[in-house]
Amino acid sequence: MVTASRRDLLTVLGLATALPASIGSAAGAQAAPSARQTPAAVGERVRIRLLMNSALSGPHAFFCLAHERGYFAQAGLDVEFVAGDGAASIVPRIPQEGFDGAYGDLCALIKLAGMRPDNCPVAVHVAFNQTPLTIGVRKDGPIRTPKDLEGRVIGGHAIDAAIEAFPPYAAAAGVDASRVSILRSTTSMATLGEDVLNGHTDGVFGFVHTIIAALAGRGIDGRAGLRFLEYRDLVPDLYGNALMLTPTFLQAHPEAARALVAAVNRGIIETLADPQAALEATRKMAPKFADHVDGPRLMGTLEVEMAHPEGARISIGDVDDGRLQRSIRMMVDSCRLPRTPRPEDVFTRAYLPPLAERARPLTRAGVSA
Repeated sequence: MVTASRRDLLTVLGLATALPASIGSAAGAQAAPSARQTPAAVGERVRIRLLMNSALSGPHAFFCLAHERGYFAQAGLDVEFVAGDGAASIVPRIPQEGFDGAYGDLCALIKLAGMRPDNCPVAVHVAFNQTPLTIGVRKDGPIRTPKDLEGRVIGGHAIDAAIEAFPPYAAAAGVDASRVSILRSTTSMATLGEDVLNGHTDGVFGFVHTIIAALAGRGIDGRAGLRFLEYRDLVPDLYGNALMLTPTFLQAHPEAARALVAAVNRGIIETLADPQAALEATRKMAPKFADHVDGPRLMGTLEVEMAHPEGARISIGDVDDGRLQRSIRMMVDSCRLPRTPRPEDVFTRAYLPPLAERARPLTRAGVSA
């Protein structure tokens, strides 16, 4: 845990990342002829190293279900999932550390494309059509509205997606971001949440369900003690986590990329239909799996982050072009990026399955639209 007096709290970016650890790989049958590519590592299968936003857990259940049911292997893919250290922090690591792709935050991808476009990854499937970003504050504390953040200390991880996207949120809320002290820390999300509840800090940046789950792991009901200033209420154009691949991989293995997206899409469809089966698949791949934590995290993902109404029209995985352009403009203006990425620099739908085959969000009745 980081401790400091308030006058020592810094708003500068802190870098504190660790080398990832492999936490699983797909294996299995030969590829169908249409999915075969030049071998990257194993026999006839194309190896894909994906840097995840964290260790595998409930919100990754659709990846785990696709793995368990052999959809990656059937497509001629050997997918290795590597544990990352945050949805934003992993994005610049993709080209730096030689990964084929990642599962991370689209706002962080926009920021990278606006600062360092060379070999910048491209999103090929946007899983979260609503942003999960939030600031958790004490329910009985002084922060009732975003404007109340001024003069307060908000904790977060060294490179956190909610911190990276705070400038557009602050702009939309009329908040003077320079008056918000950001305490960047390498401690756990559970500790960051407890610091808020104990009054050591005034709030915590993060994903809604990640904060709640982290506190649940310590036997604390986060919803009882915290209120959440959710970004989607003020900046609804922002998207969340996306599957992204490097231009190098897309050029070398276009059919493998298409097969990967199809397998992920199938995993989402079947997770929506049977969340319990997806959780059982996750249990086998996630060493720290816990029913009371991972179950609610998955359902929150399906019922919130993957449940924007546009998903019924264009599917989970695609984006609304106008909305993406507005997101880019918000990030460029509020973060003062040196260049404005084109939408095609950030996302391509070229690798998505046909519209009729794509996943649709849950309706209020709990079934897919």
